Amino acid sequence: MGLVQFLDLAATSAAVAAVSGRKAKIDLLAAALRRLDPDEIAAGSAYLAGELRQRQTGVGYAALRDRPAPAAEASLTVREVDERIAEISVVAGAGSQARRRDLLGSLFAKATGDEQRLLIGLFGGELRQGAQAGLLADAIARAAEVPVTAVRRALLLSGDLKKVAVAALVGGAPALSGISLQVGTPLTPMLAASAPDVGAALLSTGAPATADVKLDGIRIQVHRSGDEIAVFTRSLDDITSRLPGVVAEVRALPVSEIVLDGEAMALDANGRPRPFQETSSRAATRGPAGKKNGGAPAGNKGSGAPAGEKGGGAPVGSGELRPYFFDLLHLDGTDLLDEPGRVRWAVLSEALPAELIVGRRTVETEEQAAEAFAAAIAAGQEGLVIKAPEAPYDVGRRGSAWVKVKPRHTLDLVVLAVEWGHGRRKGWLSNLHLGARDPLTGGFVMLGKTFKGLTDELLRWQTERFQELAVADNGWVVTVRPEQVVEIAFDGVQTSPRYPGGVALRFARVLRYRDDKPADQADTIDMVITIGNGGADQSAASDRT
Repeated sequence: MGLVQFLDLAATSAAVAAVSGRKAKIDLLAAALRRLDPDEIAAGSAYLAGELRQRQTGVGYAALRDRPAPAAEASLTVREVDERIAEISVVAGAGSQARRRDLLGSLFAKATGDEQRLLIGLFGGELRQGAQAGLLADAIARAAEVPVTAVRRALLLSGDLKKVAVAALVGGAPALSGISLQVGTPLTPMLAASAPDVGAALLSTGAPATADVKLDGIRIQVHRSGDEIAVFTRSLDDITSRLPGVVAEVRALPVSEIVLDGEAMALDANGRPRPFQETSSRAATRGPAGKKNGGAPAGNKGSGAPAGEKGGGAPVGSGELRPYFFDLLHLDGTDLLDEPGRVRWAVLSEALPAELIVGRRTVETEEQAAEAFAAAIAAGQEGLVIKAPEAPYDVGRRGSAWVKVKPRHTLDLVVLAVEWGHGRRKGWLSNLHLGARDPLTGGFVMLGKTFKGLTDELLRWQTERFQELAVADNGWVVTVRPEQVVEIAFDGVQTSPRYPGGVALRFARVLRYRDDKPADQADTIDMVITIGNGGADQSAASDRT
């Protein structure tokens, strides 16, 4: 089997984006997967899923804008693209920015126009061609001629579509069956759906249900085998060396093997959560050099998990994050994934001291759930996660067994600019630049961008609308007259040096356009700052529940 041209994957990506039927998409993807050389499967399957094999490349939007003219003829193979991106991803040290720019320019110079469009989508993380992981799992099964259930199970346990693709296409069903929960290898965490209130959440889970406090921290998955401990984020990044306090707490447990799911967060002297950005910043700071798997002393344990009902608990050591766990996936040789939640949680309560377990209670009525929700918010937390006690741990899926409830904020903001879309949104104006009104100057202060919540109907409408309002178009960003008001929902406000107002919105998404409201009646930057100072969900990051 010969090496596959990168142009072939670009053509497949465009074809997948152009068709709407699931079966047609699977057929296209499966055909492309079959053509890949064994050495290209990991990179090729990642590209078809709309992502890079390398998690971090250091390439930002600015670098993608300044690119050479496309090549006239295709010459790149999938393997060469992967090798070149791998080289870019490890550039570091003095002169790294120039070196990275040169390497990126060299790659784009060899790429045709279609290949450049695929590369832009991959580097920018905005390749929305309808080939999400679930669809790729079906395509892998089709290409490898193995049961799709085997592929999905392997994907859920490994959390690595590339690994599953290689196993299925090279080793078939036997190789897939060899993928199981391995202590030390992170698995994709179970996720929670959302509900506007506790009543709606209970309709999904049924009653009685378990109400867990939704902590204002980062999601962590901790694996221990003997004295070896690893801590992973929700996105499966290894942050063991950054959380020595978490490592110390888990090492002190009287167990041999354990896999725990939970959160870590920074607390103040009163046991209340610090702003999420502080937690995130501490998690991003590496611990003392030379200490394998952390190893700092545990410090004071405190009196229990923060819940508004069990007290606070002092921080674990100076400046360290404190762990709280809500699920147990493996204990001393026994997998618990398929056990009902009530069984997992009972084993968790026996294996861990109460102060390391998230605040939780059983609720049978909406009134009880509302009381628990109010207590969590009063304690400075994000809200609740309502859980069905009979549900297994549904690895990697967001179903109705876990439902999160958080306060929702909305603002009426003004669109300042719009970016041209890529992939499925090619030809449409997509990513909105959002601004709040500045009452002192009469101008607008940018708060960030979003393309979330946009239906095809809204995309068509706003493409026409913002071309009417356009004052400049550089081929990437269309600057518009600040006249169109849009209602934005968001989870909170965070400080941000990227924007002139010093703040940005967290998880912003479009609710509707407000043609009934002129721009001079949009919400002000003062209101945004007030929301942020109120302590309501000042968080930002991908490592959330």
